[in-house]
Amino acid sequence: MKRFFLLVSLIVAGQTSSADIIETEVTLPDGLGKGIMYLNDDQKDPGPGVIVVHEWWGLNDYARNRAHMLAQAGYTALAVDMYGTGEVATHPKDAKSFMETALADPETMNARFQAARSMMLKQQQVAPGRLFAIGYCFGGAVVLEQARRGTDLAGVASFHGSLGTENPAKAGEIKARVLVATGQADPMVPAKQVSGFVSEMTTAGADFQLLSFPGVKHSFTNPGADAAGKRFDMPLAYSAHADQVSWKALIDFLEHEE
Repeated sequence: MKRFFLLVSLIVAGQTSSADIIETEVTLPDGLGKGIMYLNDDQKDPGPGVIVVHEWWGLNDYARNRAHMLAQAGYTALAVDMYGTGEVATHPKDAKSFMETALADPETMNARFQAARSMMLKQQQVAPGRLFAIGYCFGGAVVLEQARRGTDLAGVASFHGSLGTENPAKAGEIKARVLVATGQADPMVPAKQVSGFVSEMTTAGADFQLLSFPGVKHSFTNPGADAAGKRFDMPLAYSAHADQVSWKALIDFLEHEE
């Protein structure tokens, strides 16, 4: 089952709305890029806020729809362009180039994330101490690195993201709770990397959950994965079951309060 929401939008002064969701393009400070803010107009009380980081393709419709889904669920969401260029890839060669360029400058990426975090903390709909970050593929690795850096977040969630790192967390460094959803048959996140991640989180004393889906490949939350996998001969495949279970786990994760 495809988990997309059809956006029928009215554009007014740079702002769009669909049903009770307000969608606004925002500019990060210091020329660090842009993002799309999603607010639920029916939200009465402050609640969780979620920064959403895209796959290696860039801030495309898939990442934006995930942020929109979060707003539909009652949360404030910011889909941030972690590349800072506005460019979106349609071919893996371009996606790889964009990703490698970003990864080569981790401090700029960190500054971009921190700018998004600061913007979210100023939103009156976001309750104190309840800001989260989630990411898909490349974005999953980005939010995990924020956890390793000790960024003050309520939690981070990675979906089919790389779990390896050159800077493993040390004991007591991770403040955020961690949720990871991965496919057991994903060659981009092999078993050795998964076991290494579990060891790292255990050593660091992190509060973490790991969901591993048997037989599931990379990009399992993206309904467009099958077509992309076939077109580019890559191990990509959508799994409705893994998508639904991991999404429910995310909602439970966001709702959990210490």
